[in-house]
Amino acid sequence: MSALPNEAVEPSAPDGPEVEAVAAEAFMRQMVEEYRRPLHRFLTRLLLGQADLAEDLVQETFLRAWRNAEALAADPPKVAPWLYTVARRVAIDAMRARQARPPEVSLPDLNRVPDADDEMDRVVSVHAVRLALGKISPEHRDVLVEMYYRGASVAEAAARLGIPEGTVKSRAYYAVRALHAVIGSTESP
Repeated sequence: MSALPNEAVEPSAPDGPEVEAVAAEAFMRQMVEEYRRPLHRFLTRLLLGQADLAEDLVQETFLRAWRNAEALAADPPKVAPWLYTVARRVAIDAMRARQARPPEVSLPDLNRVPDADDEMDRVVSVHAVRLALGKISPEHRDVLVEMYYRGASVAEAAARLGIPEGTVKSRAYYAVRALHAVIGSTESP
């Protein structure tokens, strides 16, 4: 093993770019600490209370300041005017961008939106049934009116019409078939 002489090793002085980077970082920390809140209040007022957007724009302002840190550090009295000017321009750009694209619209729940065709279908169906009721026998029509229009049970329809319940059931069955046959013939071309 070779022995090295006991020489005092001095730490090397930091290079120029490293010193500049540390100084720029310290300058930015100081600038953010001093101007973050005032810029946020300024942008919130400018944006009519949109605090979330104001926070984003403060970040954008400091990003631009970081890119120009060397020039800003060289002239400290101009930092505040520069920051407020950049913040105002960033806010104007953001508002223009929002106006340039169409506003976001949420789609309505299609299960709750009434369909215009449904009303017309209902009107056509009612008209077809009215025409068809005039074409079936009066006995069948009376049973359908009692059971489907007035909502009577088989027993109630039998009592109102003065016929047995079995007859009401039989007439209802044949009346519906007759109604379908008449409606089918009116719908065909």
